[in-house]
Amino acid sequence: MTRAKSLSSLFRAAAKGARGGGGDDLPLVDFISSLNATAPPSPTSTKRSLKPPKPAKKRLGDVEPFNLLLDPSSPSEVSSTQLRQQITSILHDRTSSDVSPESEGTSNDNYSGSLDIQWLSELMSNANVPINRKETSHGKKQKWVFKNGQVPQSKQLIKLCGEKLGTEATLQFFGQLGRETGVKEYNALIAMCIDKARTTDCEEVASVEMSKVYRHFKEMRKRGFQIDEVIYGPLLMFFIDRGMVEEFHFFCGPIKDGNCNSIPRLGYYEMLLWISVNNEEMIGKLCDYIAADDNEDNLQLKENYLLALCESQQTDDLLLVLEIIDITKISDKHAATVFKSLRRLSLESFTEKFLLAYKTIDHGAEKISRLIFSYASCIPNIVVEDVVLKFESSHMKFEITPSLESYKELIKFCCSSRKVQLALDIVNQISQDSLNLSIDMLNCILHTIEENHECNLVRRIYSVFCCRSLKPNAETFRRMISLSVKMKDFGSAYAMLNDSRKMNVKPVAGMYNAIMAGYFREKKISTGLRVLKQMELDSVKPDPQTYSYLIGYCDREEDIIKYYEELKCSGITVTKHIFMSLINAYAACGQFEKAKQVLLDEGIPVKSLNELRSALVSSLASNGQMADALDTYEEIKQSVGDLEPRAVLSLMECLHSERYLNLMLQLLEELNDQGYWIEGCCRVISFCIRKKHLSTAVHLLKQLKDKFCDDELAAEVLFDEAFAIIAEEEPADVQFGVDLLQAIKTKDLQNSLLIWKEYEIAGLPYNVFNFLRMYQLLLACGDHKSAEAMRTKILKDDPDVRDVIRAFQVTYPKSTTPAKANKRPQQQENK
Repeated sequence: MTRAKSLSSLFRAAAKGARGGGGDDLPLVDFISSLNATAPPSPTSTKRSLKPPKPAKKRLGDVEPFNLLLDPSSPSEVSSTQLRQQITSILHDRTSSDVSPESEGTSNDNYSGSLDIQWLSELMSNANVPINRKETSHGKKQKWVFKNGQVPQSKQLIKLCGEKLGTEATLQFFGQLGRETGVKEYNALIAMCIDKARTTDCEEVASVEMSKVYRHFKEMRKRGFQIDEVIYGPLLMFFIDRGMVEEFHFFCGPIKDGNCNSIPRLGYYEMLLWISVNNEEMIGKLCDYIAADDNEDNLQLKENYLLALCESQQTDDLLLVLEIIDITKISDKHAATVFKSLRRLSLESFTEKFLLAYKTIDHGAEKISRLIFSYASCIPNIVVEDVVLKFESSHMKFEITPSLESYKELIKFCCSSRKVQLALDIVNQISQDSLNLSIDMLNCILHTIEENHECNLVRRIYSVFCCRSLKPNAETFRRMISLSVKMKDFGSAYAMLNDSRKMNVKPVAGMYNAIMAGYFREKKISTGLRVLKQMELDSVKPDPQTYSYLIGYCDREEDIIKYYEELKCSGITVTKHIFMSLINAYAACGQFEKAKQVLLDEGIPVKSLNELRSALVSSLASNGQMADALDTYEEIKQSVGDLEPRAVLSLMECLHSERYLNLMLQLLEELNDQGYWIEGCCRVISFCIRKKHLSTAVHLLKQLKDKFCDDELAAEVLFDEAFAIIAEEEPADVQFGVDLLQAIKTKDLQNSLLIWKEYEIAGLPYNVFNFLRMYQLLLACGDHKSAEAMRTKILKDDPDVRDVIRAFQVTYPKSTTPAKANKRPQQQENK
């Protein structure tokens, strides 16, 4: 019995009943009244060929799309009555305790009833609206009033209610609050049902969740809401992934009722469905329909069929279609997908054919240039230089000048791959082509320079502005000043600040903040304060970031209070970064209790509290208050929170005692981001090596090696760092280093022996190179007994093979006593 058997039988029965009776819904065929209802003969074999239509014979344009979406036998409104009755029985009879019948309800008409739920009653009873602003805001939250800008909070509330009450009782709850259920609420509830159906192993639960989705669809239609792809797409993919054909077409009914625009996109999912279930006959019929060129009214439907075909692995079918279609009739958006498929399948001939077709009809150089970029850049993990080379060569071959838009996309592609030098070369090429550079291009490059820490390249960017007479905006100047400060080139930073005035760009606080923060990092506090004075002379008002720097680098409590009072008098909003600066400043001054009291401020947003607690843990640990830091860490864990990754690394850095090994391993498990995990793992390995925890160090090194299985160079660097720590110890513990190396080698030997055994079981042939490599590995790992047994299996007819064996023996000598060593040359000679 399959996982979806009960759901399949339920909807199959509903569909069968629909074909036997009428209803209020229009037949689905009415949605395509412009199409003929005549169907061509079915293919007689799986091997097909598509031929161009001939005027004298029946044309492919007479073919009706063979999707059941457009079949008049689709279920109608009457069939849903029987469906609802069966669904109701399932809801009442099921034994699952996740949603009770009282809370779920049996009909949408019960939404006006009362809810006797304690935690909701308490929330609703407190919905008084106080006079002051803060309490008014709190009252709005209690009354569940949501605006467009509060979508994340609304979704979170809906999810919470859906988990506790069930989807239908949630709709009832919102109705009692005077909140009209809209598309966003339905979308969130439907998504919950689909996720639950995907994750459950119980067929009954999946059936119940799908029945809820069906009722929500019908309710949305009654209220006049359109069911968009963001709602129905995940549902159809759920059916496609499980090959549920009847359910797929049953749900297409309420989707397209009253929304004819959804039919082309439903065609996309239908093609994916037939590909998923490997129905060659239906795939062939849809391919025939795509190839027909005499029905312009359904071009969007054909494009979506083709789009799904391009994204699949149906190479043979795609080739047949590409042979016959007129690419110039495909929309630019979908044509880009076709060109990406051509690149993925290395169909160079079709690429040239289609580009020439576009050029013949004067499609426009800009559009053709965008298609060339789509073609050149679509392969994952491709070398960026190869993309640029393909981009340039294709334009030269077809004598097309690259458009500014395609150059923009190419620069973004280079920046996403962190190839700044290549992006700057493209900027030079744009200048040579006499195209107008945009500030957005250069800001994108500056952002990548910041991420790559290639600060020296800012000079090259600045020269582009000077040579091309471009006018940067305030954000561009801020980025360039910040990069100059990071190089400690304060002269260039001030020069850029002065140039901004000459170019009539009004200086902003961020420019001065970058220079001031640079001086503060260099411990030049008085010079940094002169920057603040310059801001006042230039009539530039400080912003929250300014006060964050001023407070964060205070070394006296009086200065902290002074700047904080100035901040409040200026009317600037206190941000989380200012609260962090207060915590760090008080801790640096030794006022640890005041640092803790910062968290009691009523102005701290709830969403920032965990981040500020993490900052407190980091500050306390960095200033030697390890006991308080660990207490705060435990409070965070008890409140079901997680320590911020940077705070985890900071805490690891401060744990020096041997008793903290388990805590460090626990902190490492909390790092979910791979970048932070690698950095944290290196710190724990360093700790283990210094404290002589061999087994833990080997285990973590093995995990690191697995992370870098595709990057041998990075793995080598990490291992070198580990052994460098041993060498830096005073005195260096050579024996521990040898033990660590031997343990790592033993791990490699075990894996190699396993691979050798699997190779042997598979019955694959051995050659001399297999034996030589295994012989070398056994010698390197010190298993000379096994190495000797392996050596006897190697054919020694070739003198080069004998030389290699001798070289291995010299490189990996056997550890022996002096007496045995004297006998070894004679024994080897005898052998």
